[in-house]
Amino acid sequence: MNTVKVKHGKTSHWKKLKWGLLLMTSLLLLAIGSGFAYEAIASKQSARNYPPPGKLVDAGGYNLHLVKVGTGSPTILLEAGSGETSLSWRQIPDELAKFATVVSYDRAGYAWSEPANSDRTGENIVRELHTALEKEGIHGPYLLVGHSLGGMYARLFAETYRDEVVGLVLIDARPEDDARDTAEILKQEKFVGNPSASTLKLIKHSGLLRLLKDELLNGQVAKEDREQFVNVIAKGSFFEAKEEEGNWAGTTEDAIRGQRLGSLPVRIIARGMAQDYAQAGISEEGGRKLESIWQAGQQKMLEISTDSQLIVAEKSGHMVIHDQPELVVETIRSLLK
Repeated sequence: MNTVKVKHGKTSHWKKLKWGLLLMTSLLLLAIGSGFAYEAIASKQSARNYPPPGKLVDAGGYNLHLVKVGTGSPTILLEAGSGETSLSWRQIPDELAKFATVVSYDRAGYAWSEPANSDRTGENIVRELHTALEKEGIHGPYLLVGHSLGGMYARLFAETYRDEVVGLVLIDARPEDDARDTAEILKQEKFVGNPSASTLKLIKHSGLLRLLKDELLNGQVAKEDREQFVNVIAKGSFFEAKEEEGNWAGTTEDAIRGQRLGSLPVRIIARGMAQDYAQAGISEEGGRKLESIWQAGQQKMLEISTDSQLIVAEKSGHMVIHDQPELVVETIRSLLK
């Protein structure tokens, strides 16, 4: 009778390998699950540790977070840039509050504001802000201050509520032709843009953003602002709202293209230092072209009004509000005078 010979050594080897892989997979899943659980607990604690400094006001189906300081007229409205919030202005509101009423706020989905149930078009953003101001009894006249993308919203607000606006300050504001004029260059540079909102949400919910904030936010968020960014700003609704604002920005550009506001006082603060385009993977030549287009756009905004002035923030990059806040305060104050 023949017998079957079993190769015990080989079978044992495959069993060890199988159990090793199973163990590694289990440990990996445990680590991933722990990261998600850690972030969920930390986020709940953050909500308790960072209560809204302002007031939640109905903007028409959802609540906007408004922060009001100071007294007197006019009311200075601060409109932050893409991905920026009421926190981005740092000490500027308190400095301005010494001689006027100042309102900063978080757009829908940002920081303490609830997500909106409407598209993130400039038209909706402007209307909803005005609705919240009216409901809170914060009436004009308004002096609009807009930084970066917020400059386009400030211009649209001035266009929509012309009789309520007495002045406009644009801080390295995005020109209305910027996307159109830079499209071909960015295409040649194979610029892919920011990660998708879904990717950023996954990084946040996994706990990686909290754990590796200094590495992941380097060059994106100032070091002194990273704690607030992780605990207050970086939510799923924020990444979605920011992405949607970018997708709808073209309609805002169309709405303000060729804008003329008569003799409305307009002050344009342009950066004096070029962006670090190399950090975004842009070549030196491409960076020069993009910077030239941006600066030409700042000059072109002088056409908005017959009472317009261009001021160059010599020591500032794009974040003039951080690099030279005193220039921002002085420009607004001189305009009020």
